[in-house]
Amino acid sequence: MTSKNLDARRIKTLQPAEGLFRFLDPAHAPHRFQARTRTQATGWQKKTRRELARMLNSLRLPAAPFDARVIERVDKGDYVREKTLIRTSAYTSMPVYLLIPKDIKRPAPVILAFHGHGYGVKDIVGLWEDGSERDTPDGYHADFAVALCRRGFVVAAPEISCFGERQSVFKLPPGSPVPGTCQHASALAFHLGGSVAGLRVHDARRLVDYLKERPEVNTARLGAMGISGGGYQTFYSSCVDTRIKAAVISGYYSTYRDSILDMDHCNCNYIPGLHVFGEMYDLVGLIAPRPVLIEAGRQDPIFPIAAVKKSVRRAREVYRVFGSNDGVRTDYFEGRHRINGDAAYAFLADQLGG
Repeated sequence: MTSKNLDARRIKTLQPAEGLFRFLDPAHAPHRFQARTRTQATGWQKKTRRELARMLNSLRLPAAPFDARVIERVDKGDYVREKTLIRTSAYTSMPVYLLIPKDIKRPAPVILAFHGHGYGVKDIVGLWEDGSERDTPDGYHADFAVALCRRGFVVAAPEISCFGERQSVFKLPPGSPVPGTCQHASALAFHLGGSVAGLRVHDARRLVDYLKERPEVNTARLGAMGISGGGYQTFYSSCVDTRIKAAVISGYYSTYRDSILDMDHCNCNYIPGLHVFGEMYDLVGLIAPRPVLIEAGRQDPIFPIAAVKKSVRRAREVYRVFGSNDGVRTDYFEGRHRINGDAAYAFLADQLGG
């Protein structure tokens, strides 16, 4: 071994992450997908979904009545935008925008629309940061909740925890830079043995419970769509909540090793102990055989397209065990980290009858 190689090896041992990667072994993860028959696959699914739900719900937020209050109702011409505040636990409340087309036959199919990082849910329902109206799509979210509504869906767009009206307010030492909106809540959740991802999935499940009480919607025709952090919320929510019948995961589905574990990402992406489930292409077996569309930009710098394609190939192998040959669809578009849209909207309309 040359001195140059020896130096490189020594440098690697100085990096804690290099040692930690030795513990990352999805091929031998205890809850990875390894079924060969549909019977084995459904047995794995039942056990593994229970284990993932237990991990995500480790904080066990106490239940509470919804105590739903309509805060605002705006006529947008072809649809009505309603803002409602609901309780998702005894300790937490969540604003939700409902976009309701005027010409729908009720009860209508409904989509959960999950925004990603940015200034919050306003950015997908046609509002600027200050709450003023806009009628031209903007930014990487492209007002996709509005686009879905105009395809004939009732859209439920929640303010995801740590964004917009749900940001943490906490003390900072004098002169300190303001950290990302998720940092404080993530650190506190980790300290308590939980995760922000778990809080968000809990909120999504409570939102579905609430929607079952709304006469405008048919939750038997329920879909979900999200971009980036909203893509991960769509992914995990679909894994544990089988009421979601079709999902669009935009700017997230990839591999852990090549994306959120390989570069700088927000703390909210991490779930303590998640390695026991293997890779994303193992967990996607919890969604199978329900249809899913993976939307990914070929130039997305934080979810590399090669890793997306590799993970999609593995996902299709998993789906075939469940007897589904076309359950995993893709839209690989020329662009970076953003909503593309048209294929996703058509996919949801085809699957849910929008």
